[in-house]
Amino acid sequence: MRFQLPTYDLPSGNRQVQLVRRPQGVPLADDFALSSQAVPSPQKGEILVRNLLLSVDPAQRGWASAEANYASPVALGSPMRALAIGVVVESLCPDYQAGDCLYGFFGWQDYAIATPDQIILKVYHPLPLEAQLALFGISGITAYLALTLCGRPQPGHMLVVSTAAGSVGSFVGQLGKSMGCQTIGLTGSDDKVARCLSRYGYDQAINYKTADLGPDLKNRAPKGVDVYFDNTGGPILDTVLRQMNVAGRIVQCGTASVGSWAPTPTGPRNEREIMTRRLTWSGFIVLDHRARYAQAADDMARMALDGTLVYDTHILQGMEQAPQALSLLYSGGNHGKLMIAL
Repeated sequence: MRFQLPTYDLPSGNRQVQLVRRPQGVPLADDFALSSQAVPSPQKGEILVRNLLLSVDPAQRGWASAEANYASPVALGSPMRALAIGVVVESLCPDYQAGDCLYGFFGWQDYAIATPDQIILKVYHPLPLEAQLALFGISGITAYLALTLCGRPQPGHMLVVSTAAGSVGSFVGQLGKSMGCQTIGLTGSDDKVARCLSRYGYDQAINYKTADLGPDLKNRAPKGVDVYFDNTGGPILDTVLRQMNVAGRIVQCGTASVGSWAPTPTGPRNEREIMTRRLTWSGFIVLDHRARYAQAADDMARMALDGTLVYDTHILQGMEQAPQALSLLYSGGNHGKLMIAL
């Protein structure tokens, strides 16, 4: 089986979803505006990419915000920063040719002018394009690299994952099981609890919105937690942290429960828990690990092709769906990796 590039057209204009207002918390539809521009032309060393699938990722909340972050904020009036899969239409860069399918920082727009530093990898695995965005997008590769590099699970370890049915957590649970862990997923609805168990192979799952999480987790993991993969922060983190085993590892990949970081929120003091339990608490940003990206993608593709890793996608149709996509993502209304097909 070989990778087949899907049929695509070449619009005469370049539709863009521009950021026009700094969001207060989760970006809303009114923070964006649709605009139409001329199709740009590449200069020496550049390529023109026709986007096919636009990614919707939790990281975009930070990229749109004026709050302190690991990346500079998106300039107002410019296309929303986003990862995407697209095909090269024209190349003035010797490393890429017309017809190459690429994954990189191409923005929420029909066309992008890109330089090699914006490109993360070439798309070539024999999987549907939407599968490759789910598996090799920052959610899938975050799950793989953060768990292996920071979580360092061992057979028999107890692994707990928050947002366990999400685009990151759904992979973390499966990867943990493949490494011999016992797994507990934390999620926000009974439907997602069922999905964690039936679809993603978690040993146990808890609806944290209806459970008394502390006692429930202690009952389900009586010997404690060895690895906690956290995508939420906040009260859930405070609860799980106090059930960590000595020398346990916390992998911090998200803070979805925190509405705003200005001013910095305060809560229970965790320093003594970290000290007495001798915990390792690691922050993880996948873009720090681009040198490992291609190998991780190959490993994820192999597992998907042999059936040991399943994926789900939630595809919105059309550029006009982008402005409200982040609201959908943060409300938990998506069922699988959220993306926009053009």
